[in-house]
Amino acid sequence: MKLLKAAFGGRPAKKNRVNEFAKDPKKALIKLSIPILVGMVVQALYNIVDTAFVGRLGSDSIAALTFAFPLFFILISLNMGIATGMTSRISRQLGAKQKKGAENTAMHGLLFTLLVAAVVIVLGLVFLDQVFLLFGASNSVLELATGYMRIILYGAFFMFTSFALNQMLTAQGDTKTPMMIQVIALVCNIILDPIFIYVLGYGVRGAAIATVISFFISMVLALVFVSRRSYLHIHIKNFSFGWSILKDIIRVGFPASLMMLLMSFYAMFINRLMASFGTDYVAAFGLDWRLNSLANMPMVAISISTMTLVGMFYGAKRYDLLKKTVGYSLKTAFIWGASMAMIFAAVPQIWLRIFTADPELIALAAKYVRVEVWMFPFMGTGLIIARAIQAIGKGMPGLVIMLVRTLLVAVPLAYLFVFVFGYGYLSVAVAMVASGVVSAGLALIWWRYCLRKCNGTA
Repeated sequence: MKLLKAAFGGRPAKKNRVNEFAKDPKKALIKLSIPILVGMVVQALYNIVDTAFVGRLGSDSIAALTFAFPLFFILISLNMGIATGMTSRISRQLGAKQKKGAENTAMHGLLFTLLVAAVVIVLGLVFLDQVFLLFGASNSVLELATGYMRIILYGAFFMFTSFALNQMLTAQGDTKTPMMIQVIALVCNIILDPIFIYVLGYGVRGAAIATVISFFISMVLALVFVSRRSYLHIHIKNFSFGWSILKDIIRVGFPASLMMLLMSFYAMFINRLMASFGTDYVAAFGLDWRLNSLANMPMVAISISTMTLVGMFYGAKRYDLLKKTVGYSLKTAFIWGASMAMIFAAVPQIWLRIFTADPELIALAAKYVRVEVWMFPFMGTGLIIARAIQAIGKGMPGLVIMLVRTLLVAVPLAYLFVFVFGYGYLSVAVAMVASGVVSAGLALIWWRYCLRKCNGTA
C-alpha cells in the first residue's frame, strides 16, 4: 500500500540526492544496501517458489526447469550488463548536476534494452529446440522445457523493461522502491503459481505464465513510479540520440554481462572437475556453492550501493569521497566475510542440513566447506572494486580481475592439483581460496591506480 500511495499519490518528485549522500557516505551506503539485500532475498525466494510448486509435478518437470535455467541466466546477464552501464552513466551525470543528460541516458538504456530483448526473443524462439537438444534433454523433458522457455521469452520485454526502470531508480539512490516492487511481484507469483499450475492445469507452462504476469506487474509499477515520483523522467519527445551515450553504456555493460557468464562457465568447469571423483563430490560442491551464495548476498548488495555512490561522487568531482566510500565498503565486506567464514567453518553441518539430510553427503561437504570458506574475506574486495571502477566509466578492469581469478588462477591450479599432482578434492577448495587472494590483491592495486589518476598523480 505504501508503494501504491507513493506512485499514485502525486506527491512532488524527489530531488537529486548527491549532497545528502556526500554528508555521510557511510550512512548512505548502509541505507542503500539494506533494500538491495532484501530484494536479493526476495529474488532467491522467487526461484524457490517456482521450484517448489513445479517439484510436485514430477522429476521431468524439475529437469525442465533445470535445463531452462542456463538460458534464463543469459537473460539475467544481459539485463545486468545494460543496467550496469545505465547506472554508471546516470549516477555520474547526477553527480555533475546534469539532470537532462541523465534522463537522456535513461531513455537510451531503455530503448537499447528493448532492442536487445527483441533480438533475444527472435533468436530464442528460432533455436530453442536445438539448444535444449544440445544440452542433452530427453524427448519427454524437451517438450516441457521448450514450453516453459517459450512463454518466458514472450514475456522478455516485460522482464527487460522492468529491470531497466528499477535500475534507473537505483542509480538515483532509490533502492527502496525496486525492493517493494520485487516484493509485490513475489506475492503475485506465489498466488498465481498454484492457480496456473494446478487449478487451470497448465503444469510447467503455468509456472512460466505466472512468472511473466509477475514481470508485467513489476513493469507497470516501475513505469507508474518513474512517471509520477522519480526525480528523473523518461520522455521520448526529449530523446536525442548520441552514439557516445550508447558506447558509454556498452563499454561498461558488455564486460559486466561477460563477468556473469564467465562465473557460470567457471562453475560448470568445477562441476566437471568434481565429477572425476564421483557424483557425491559434485553434490558436495553444489552444497558449498549454495552456502557461498548466502554469504555473498550482503557483499553484492554493498557493491551495488558502492557503484551508485562512487558514480555520483565521481561526477561531482568529490574524489576525496571515493577513497572514503570504497574503503568503508571494503572494511564492511571483509568483516562480514571473515565472520561468515568462522561461523561456517566452526559448524558446517548445521548449515548444510538446510539443504540435505544425507549424513554421508553432509560429512563430505563439511570438509570442503571448512577449506573453501576462507575465500569469503577476500570475495568482497573484487566485487566492490569492480563496481567502483565501473562507476567511473571503465568496464574492462572488472572483467580482467574476474578472468585472473577464474581462468588464470583457479582453473589451472585446480587442474594441476587434481590431474597432475593427484591431490584430493579438497585441493580444488585450496585453488579457489588462492584465486580469491590473488584477485583481491590485483583489485586493490588497480583501485589505487584509479585513485591516483583521479587526483592527477598517476
